[in-house]
This record gives sequence, C-alpha cells and structure tokens, in this order.
Amino acid sequence: MRLSIVIVNYNVKFFLEQCLNSVFEALQGIDSEVWVVDNNSVDGSVAMLKEKFPQVRLIVNKENVGFSKANNQALRQINGDCVLLLNPDTLVESDTFAKCLAFMDEHPDCGGLGVKMINGEGEYLRESKRGFPTPKVAFYKISGLIKLFPHSPKYAHYYLGHLDPDQTAEIEILSGAFLMTRKEVLDKIGLLDETFFMYGEDIDFSYRIIKAGYKNYYLPTTRIIHYKGESTKKGSLNYVYTFYNAMAIFTQKHFKDSSARIFTFGIKMAIWARASLSFLKRLIGNVLVSLLDFLFIYLGFFVIKNLWATFKAANINYYPPEYTYFIVPMYVLLWVLCVLLCGGYRKPVKLSKLLKGLAFGTATLLIFYSLLDETQRYSRALILLGSVWAVVATLSLRGILHLLKIKGYSLSAEKHKAYLIVGDKAETQRVGNLLGTFGIMPSFVGGVSPEPTDDSYFVGDSTQIADLVRFYKIDEVVFCGKNLQPEQIITLMTSLQTCNLEYKIVPQESQFVIGSGDIYSAEDAYAIRIKSLALPRKRRQKRVFDFVSAFIVLLFSPVLWLFQRNKKGFFGKVFAVLLGKKTWVGYGKGFEQQSLPTIKPSLIPVCGIDEMKRIADCRHFNNMYVRNYRVSTDLAILFRNLFKI
Repeated sequence: MRLSIVIVNYNVKFFLEQCLNSVFEALQGIDSEVWVVDNNSVDGSVAMLKEKFPQVRLIVNKENVGFSKANNQALRQINGDCVLLLNPDTLVESDTFAKCLAFMDEHPDCGGLGVKMINGEGEYLRESKRGFPTPKVAFYKISGLIKLFPHSPKYAHYYLGHLDPDQTAEIEILSGAFLMTRKEVLDKIGLLDETFFMYGEDIDFSYRIIKAGYKNYYLPTTRIIHYKGESTKKGSLNYVYTFYNAMAIFTQKHFKDSSARIFTFGIKMAIWARASLSFLKRLIGNVLVSLLDFLFIYLGFFVIKNLWATFKAANINYYPPEYTYFIVPMYVLLWVLCVLLCGGYRKPVKLSKLLKGLAFGTATLLIFYSLLDETQRYSRALILLGSVWAVVATLSLRGILHLLKIKGYSLSAEKHKAYLIVGDKAETQRVGNLLGTFGIMPSFVGGVSPEPTDDSYFVGDSTQIADLVRFYKIDEVVFCGKNLQPEQIITLMTSLQTCNLEYKIVPQESQFVIGSGDIYSAEDAYAIRIKSLALPRKRRQKRVFDFVSAFIVLLFSPVLWLFQRNKKGFFGKVFAVLLGKKTWVGYGKGFEQQSLPTIKPSLIPVCGIDEMKRIADCRHFNNMYVRNYRVSTDLAILFRNLFKI
C-alpha cells in the first residue's frame, strides 16, 4: 500500500467531515487507507463517520487519551509505505498527496515532510517550518525577540524566519498538523512519545528523525488550510501550560547540560507568570465591571437616601445605620446578580439584557417588600428611586467604557455585513438561503461565478474578485465547495490577504458553513454551541440561579411547605440546592446520558415531575435542554413544579 493517513479527532465533527471530503478527493488513484481515531467526542463525530465515511478505519476511544497515544493506536496497524499524520481541522489540495509522494520518491533521504499551511483568513502559518527549540532558541521565542527580528537567522530560528516561505528547504521541525514520514522511519525510531499529551510530540519526533540520519523537508508547492486550534484555544491557561511544559519535557529529554536545567526552571517561571497574568486579566475582565456597578449604584443610593430622608422627615439620619450598611448593599447585590443572570455582563454588551436584569431585580425587591411586616419596611419610594438610579448609573458606566473603546462595550449599532458567494447560480442561491436560516441579515449579497460569464445574475467572476471586494465594500467571502477545488479556494484567499476579510466554506451538499473559529449549521451547531450547558458561563449562570432561587424559597419555606405534595424532606432538598449538592432542574434519575455535560443530581426532571411518569423516554427533552439552556427555562420549570418537590 502506498499511503496511510491517520487523523485524531476530538469534538470537531464538521471540520472532520470537510477534511475527509478533501482527503478522499486527493487520494483518487492512490492505493491508500484512512484511519480516524476518535478521542471520546460528544458532538456526534462517530455517528457521522459511520454514516458518511464507512470506508474509514475507525478507532473509538472511551476517553481522551491525548494526541500521541491516539496516533500510536493507528500507527501500530497501518499498512502503507508512507504515513501521514493529519489534523482534522485541515483542508488539502487535490494534488497534495501526489506531490508529497513524488517528492519522497525523489528524495530517498527524506524522513519527514511538511507543506505550506495557511489559516482560515488566508494568512501564512509560520509553524509550517521550524527550527529546534534549543534553550537559546526557545528563550528568543518566549522573550519576544523573535517578534523584533522576524527574519534573523539567530533570533527567529524557531520559525526559520530567514528562509523564504515559497522555497523548498531542508528544515528541522515539522508540524503535527501535516507530517508525512515513511514506515521504515517508524520502524527505526519508534512511534510518537506518549509523554507528550498534546504539543511537543511533533518536535520530539522530528528531532529523532534527524538523529536517525534522515532529513526533514518543507514543500511549499502544495498547500493546506489549517484552521489552527479549534480543539484547543490558544488564549487559554491550559494551552499556555501544555505548550510550554512540552518544551520543558523536550529539553529535559534531549539536552542534559546545566543550561537545560536553567531553561527548564525558566519555563516553569514563565508558566506561572503567564498564569498570573491570565488570572488577573480574567478577574479584571469578568469582575471589574460588576464591582463598578455595585459601587456606583450604592454611592448614588446613599445620596438619594439622604435626600429623601431630608425631604420626608427633615432628618438626614431618619433611616437607621443597619439600613444604610446592610439592607441597601443587599438591594444593590440583588440588582447585580439579576443582571448577571440575564446575561448583562456578557460581551459584546447588550443593553436590553442589562435593563431586563435591573427590572427583574426591582420586581423581586418590591415583592419582598410587600411580604415584610410593617415594622420591617423602610421605603418603597427609595426602592423605585434606587432602581431609576441603577439604570442611570449602569448605562452611564457603559457609555464611558464605549467612549474609552473598551473591547466588548461598543454601543454602536451592529453592522450588517456585505457578502460575496463564489459558486454557480444554483449553489450560490442555496448558500444564500442557508445564511438566512442562521438569522444573518446582510447589507449586500452578490454571486461570483468561478468562471467568466455573461449571466447578469452574477456581479462578476473570480478573476475580478479583488475589484469586487473593494467596490462593494465586502466583509465576508463564502466559497461553495461544490464548484471550487481546495486549491482554487486557497489561491483566492491568499490573493485577498490585504483586504481584511473573513472567509467561509460551504462543503458540497452540506447544511453547514465552516470558517476560522466557528461553524454555522442549519441542522446543528458546532459542538461547543450544541452543548451550551457545557460552557463555563452557562454553568455559572445555572449555579447562581440555583443559589438565589433556593435562598428565596428558603425565605418563604414556612408558607411553601404547607402546600407541598411531599412535605417530608422538603427543607433538606432546598438546603441541598443552596449548598450546591443538587440542582433544581436536570436530566431526571435514570435518564442521564454520557454524551451530555455532567450536572448535579436534580430535584425536577426537564420534562417535569408528573410528565416523566407518562413519557417513556425523556432523552429528547434532555438534549433540547442542554442545547438551548437558558436561566428562564429553569425558572419556568421550577415555577410549574414548585409544590411537587
């Protein structure tokens, strides 16, 4: 067999489908096999593979075993003379494999081969060619010197910045996103080092290839799109730790002198420094605005309280100290929590959610107020005046953030994008309708023919695309995979690099649109979007709701207990939710699913307590609940089942 391809997948179903479509197109006429190792994906990847690509040799893991170990599972069983490790978030040209195999035949000393990679914006990826991360080279990268001298043979050696990206060259390190080697090389140097969970295994493997007497080459005459980092977000602390720790593992393994020990220590310090900066950045970004809201509302409420006391009783000290220093802060805290629950602190800022949260908080305060004993009431007017001030204060703060151009706080109206769709008439119409199903309201949509045409339906053809982009002030270009080969798409993307555009690809006969960092789908959404309850912010919202609602239920528990269908254990259940041991709403006992995010045991199933007895299978309700989780859903379900707990 000529070629074996191994792809490790983890929750990137739509990228994987597009990748495999391009892979099998490029494998025509080549004796080959394709292996996919799935690392316990929960996005339906395995079902998609079985349905659409039955020819794939599939290995399904019950846990995420990491990149190296997963690749090795397939590498132990391959039959090809040449082997390619390929990322699922890639798109290969139709001649990629033929050119790479021809190069391997012409260069018997070639132990490893990489190609030119571009990202989803059409930009060249520097990791297409790299040098050994010796302590000095790694220091130049970590310290930022590589950015100051991007073409220096010394300071930019990590990315071999002195080599022309368009020239074939002998290099040192290959990218694990596309790494072609020979079966004989594997037999000689062994498989991937499983010490590396993710990142660094390609560096180690490339180094061992050269130590075995082979050479690594960079071949820019064929290209791939690598969406780069859809499985792992590079801004995350986990990425920082995993990436730099991989460097330390490599150094400890291959460099034994004192400088290596110093470098390893420096790596650990760099990890802690980046972790601290990341923590402070998130703290400031997520907490600062809510703290400022609390401070501004409280200070304003304090002034309003004094003015109202003077007006009402001619006595600035009319209200007792406990009202000022305990009751008022509780009011303000409730407003802030309600804004949080309603999504008022999400970015980009949406004033409707902010106002919704403040209104909800005010309504809750007034309800509490009406239920209190006369001796415990202070002033309904102050609550109303305070709520008005809360609106003024929070809107003013966001106005200031807008003027300071703080990211995520722009109050300008959302711009409707202008689109070009490149494809034939039928496909551009289909894709235009597809965009409509996602709620996209473009300011302009124009069809672009792949070939010169006189059809007035099109605004132009692909040879005029640069002029069309400038004339129509285009924001986004969508390519129809049915009408364009990957090499045509890549060529068009790279030709428009200076235009600051976004790009999407619609694979043939698919109901989804792929871009860098996101996927739109008519039938589904990208895995992270589908499992919305898996998002940390959604889980935080659910926990905040549980805590606040349990606290409110506890306050009214003497009354609620009287109306409970099952009075035994009522207080214990409420305390369990308050302490985070249980949640109000969940999957229901016996209907938990491994494919769904894990949540605390629930008191109320999604389909309802009474309904669960009549419904044979609640899994459909669970899936809908997870995909479209809203705090309002929990509130509605809790309200309907409040006396059945």
